[in-house]
Amino acid sequence: MSVRDEVLAANEQYATDFGAKAELALPPARGLAILTCMDARLDPAKYAGLSEGDAHVIRNAGGRASDDAIRSLVISYKLLGTKEWFVIHHSNCGMEFFTDEVMRGLLGNSLETAALGAHGFYDVGTGPGSTPPSTPGLPRAMRMSSAMPAAGPAMTRSDRWSSRTSCWALRSGSSSITPIAAWSCS
Repeated sequence: MSVRDEVLAANEQYATDFGAKAELALPPARGLAILTCMDARLDPAKYAGLSEGDAHVIRNAGGRASDDAIRSLVISYKLLGTKEWFVIHHSNCGMEFFTDEVMRGLLGNSLETAALGAHGFYDVGTGPGSTPPSTPGLPRAMRMSSAMPAAGPAMTRSDRWSSRTSCWALRSGSSSITPIAAWSCS
């Protein structure tokens, strides 16, 4: 069975059991939004104890506070009443293993999937390549996350919006919620 067939079969089962979930309200029931990494080893619903309808979960490479992620958080707050958000980074993140320069080189050489070796990612394909987008590594992504309050009044009014930053230890599954200025994840 192909991955596509597995996904379609799982969705058929999910739809069978969906029931009352079709009546969930549009705003997140717990008033929560999470910005986190797209890493397939992380399951925000499981590590944060969420069910359908509980929270908005925004995912991208490195849990980066990109313009689009901030846009989503502002919509979550302004239009859907979210009152609290978490930015969750994690240890052993793939964003730690390359820089913008490495990504530009890899994409410039070929469009084949790169491999990860002892010294980082390396190209295994042959050209032609492409011009890559900017992809800041995890330390820069963390700094960008700490700059989120600069997004405007909606993100800075502490009487309306609470924020926390967490670093999930991927190997143990535990988290440490700390102020982002004191963030450390090793």
